Amino acid sequence: MATATPHTFDTIKTRIQCSPPGTYRGAMDVLRQIIRNEGFFALYKGATPPAVGWAAIDSLLMGSLHNYRLFFLRHGLSEPVLGDPGQQRLTLFGHGVAGLFAGCTSTILATPMEQLKVKLQLQAEKDVKLRQFSGPIDCARKIICLQGVFGLWSGFMGSVAMRTNFFWMFLSFEVFMRGFSKLQNTPYEVSTPAANFWSGGLASLVFWIMAIPADNVKNRMMAHPYPRPYSSQSLPIIRPSFVSVARQAYKAEGVSGLYRGLGTCIVRAFPANACALLVYESIMCATGAEKIR
Repeated sequence: MATATPHTFDTIKTRIQCSPPGTYRGAMDVLRQIIRNEGFFALYKGATPPAVGWAAIDSLLMGSLHNYRLFFLRHGLSEPVLGDPGQQRLTLFGHGVAGLFAGCTSTILATPMEQLKVKLQLQAEKDVKLRQFSGPIDCARKIICLQGVFGLWSGFMGSVAMRTNFFWMFLSFEVFMRGFSKLQNTPYEVSTPAANFWSGGLASLVFWIMAIPADNVKNRMMAHPYPRPYSSQSLPIIRPSFVSVARQAYKAEGVSGLYRGLGTCIVRAFPANACALLVYESIMCATGAEKIR
């Protein structure tokens, strides 16, 4: 369920970002065309890789985040807690840098999973027999046959560029948490779980506003050579660089082209990330993990 609903939005976002200009008039047009031409369940194309992989990716992201936070707390990015000078906490910048490093670390697992997801999402054929890839395993096999194992990491630099924006997510999460803490003992006091929920949701909006240009470039890199078929007839399949794809997108559509799919991201981001960070922070508190704030 954690993947099912967000994935429909992600499929719409991927189609908006990677399809040639003029293919769709917006998110609702993507939705209508997919359902009319491919059927409702086409919204779940490419759902298997994230269903299998997101648990490992998020575990790597959040696990490394905590360890980076502790490392920076112990190595210079600390400050006294207001009202308790003897207690140290991680600085806002430290939270951001920990998020940046955690995002880069998770790229190792995220890139091949997203590579398969994007290629499967862009298959517009209703009949499975007409599709290039019958599923994620077939997709991975064909990528390896044409590009070698490292073909699964095409778009790696796009993933790195996008995931460095976890700097803004975890920095803003801490900013919001500290803001809510200032409401304690006032008529507007917010409980810690509620603060985690709202901070997580708001921080996800900050993340996507900052990350969407890189996300656009990343997905276009992974989609290559789409809309041409991915086959031996397309050889040589040269991995496009981040700069060349960004330049091409800007030349074709201007700055607005790099912000394709932002509305879809904002709709799905708040509830998904608010719940995720509420659960994460609750677990960290319940297990007695070392505090960083």
